[in-house]
Amino acid sequence: MLKHFNWETLKPGEGIFVPTLDVQKTREMGLRAAIYPGVKTYAKIGIKNGLLGVLFFRRAPPSCGS
Repeated sequence: MLKHFNWETLKPGEGIFVPTLDVQKTREMGLRAAIYPGVKTYAKIGIKNGLLGVLFFRRAPPSCGS
């Protein structure tokens, strides 16, 4: 399991998939790791290339409409 979530390396709009069997624990750890640097993120549980895991996605800043 990935023990360190380096949110600073992800640009807004990018994501990372973490394969794991314990999806709830991984989801919680990743979201908690995003709190300290103030990164706005969300997580989805799913299957990618036949692997169960969590997709963490860094939210893009809202665009200003004219």
